[in-house]
Amino acid sequence: MEFKTFEQWDDHIWEKIRPIYDQAFADKGAKPEKIIRNMFEKQICFLHIGFIDGQAAAFALTGNLFKIKSVLIDYLAVKEELRGQGIGIHMVEYIMDWAVSCENFTSLLIEVEAEDTVENQKRVKFWERCGFVLTSYIHQYIWVPEPYQAMYKKLKPETAFLTNGEHLFTYIGQFHKTSFQR
Repeated sequence: MEFKTFEQWDDHIWEKIRPIYDQAFADKGAKPEKIIRNMFEKQICFLHIGFIDGQAAAFALTGNLFKIKSVLIDYLAVKEELRGQGIGIHMVEYIMDWAVSCENFTSLLIEVEAEDTVENQKRVKFWERCGFVLTSYIHQYIWVPEPYQAMYKKLKPETAFLTNGEHLFTYIGQFHKTSFQR
């Protein structure tokens, strides 16, 4: 698998991952393309793509939470017919390696739906297999109906990092707010 990270919007690159994005998120809170473009214009995000034989197999859209030196994994998806082959874990490992190599980041964050469903439990288990820790705080956004919890992963064990979920959602919420502001 070959991985690449993009820091600028590119229509051609977006068209390569759009089918995966739409397949995974079209009916589950996908940000409109204009918002993602806006995130690139503001230089608050990165697009990571995993390629197999030159074809996009997986992607992640991450956010730069520079105030706490963290990368927020906003979206991560694997092409539906390739799921269950470990590609998602390889994508997360790539993002970890990339974040460490940037030397600007000390941790990764993800927000997961907090409702107790089989699907949500599977997502939490996936992130735990990747080394993430679930926080206990449950956050309720005013603009989406489902509650969320934060998960974090320190990139180095000695990293000083506040792991309080309520504190982490302050930064996650600010990222989302900035994403939607013009």
